[in-house]
Amino acid sequence: MHLLLAAGTTETALIDGISAAGASPELMAHTPSADVEILEYGEPVLAPVTPVSPTGCPTPAAVTRAVRAVVDVDLSVIDAGLARPTGAPTVGLGVEPGTDLRESEAVPDAAAVYERARSFGSSLPAEEVVVGETVPGGTTTALGVLTALGEPASVSSSLPENPIDRKQRVVEAGLEASGLEPGDCAGEPLSAIRAVGDPVQPTVAGLAAGVLDAGGSVILGGGTQMVAVAAVLRHAGVDDPISIATTSFVAGEQGRRLEDACERLECDLVVTDPGFEAGGHVAMDRYCAGEAKEGVAMGGVLSLVPDGKMAAVRERFVAVCDRLGIDSSEPSATGTGRGDGGTSAPGRSQEGSCRSQEGTRGSQEGTRGS
Repeated sequence: MHLLLAAGTTETALIDGISAAGASPELMAHTPSADVEILEYGEPVLAPVTPVSPTGCPTPAAVTRAVRAVVDVDLSVIDAGLARPTGAPTVGLGVEPGTDLRESEAVPDAAAVYERARSFGSSLPAEEVVVGETVPGGTTTALGVLTALGEPASVSSSLPENPIDRKQRVVEAGLEASGLEPGDCAGEPLSAIRAVGDPVQPTVAGLAAGVLDAGGSVILGGGTQMVAVAAVLRHAGVDDPISIATTSFVAGEQGRRLEDACERLECDLVVTDPGFEAGGHVAMDRYCAGEAKEGVAMGGVLSLVPDGKMAAVRERFVAVCDRLGIDSSEPSATGTGRGDGGTSAPGRSQEGSCRSQEGTRGSQEGTRGS
């Protein structure tokens, strides 16, 4: 199994109240760089921030790191517009950070980025691939792209209370600046990204398309941001089977809207609950309270955890939190939080949930996990 993680930035994240990814704009720009260092080394090594909220909620990178200690997952990080350097190895595709989507063009070279990422994806051995992302502000740009494509739009948030009204106003301003109405980019997804997206979107979509071109299979690891990527692929004429694997935290917030989106885009939906309600650790409590929810391919890699191994993932998660300086019972004052940014699937469910939720399409009785 191979994880391709696209890491980038967009000035959209700097809009007040949009992202929880940093205590200041300068710190926020380092968040994706720190995320990939945590995946590679277990802690930041060059980035000057540790992405942990003041309440003790770590970046989802900590969960993905924990899963990699239990499940054999190769990692390739794609520089999809990092604004600050990272100490982790990356694949460079010449992607620049995105601008504020309220400008006339948010990603001027979206089409070129997509093609370069598609070429890289097609060069990989044909295998099952999880494609994930880390980009502060990404749910707002996801809303922008979905709206421009004319897709019914609902997106999640890393904040306990989703500032969806604010995001919608930002998207409206972006469409107006680009001279667009909702739905004007139907069938032209790269135009939608160019106008109101972020550089991670054409990177992830291109990687997925390339892997499919080569005969591999793709799991889009993430929440509503991956719904936007799936919409981009479908509007680009990619009709291969695709799965979206997310967390119970996103599914609990989105409910039937997430299932409807996956049905409309003909994507299988996999929803994993990591069982954090049984964890007894402040970091797990914060996820159960609605912080973070998803990101850094968290839902994608959790879907790979074999039966009986979720408890081991939780143990490794606590170890990662210890390394990040998060006390097991007290909120942490270090770090900056992460931006906006279990598996039950059609036919299976995993672990208990921090919040009750209905099963996904085609679900049946039974449990999975430890």
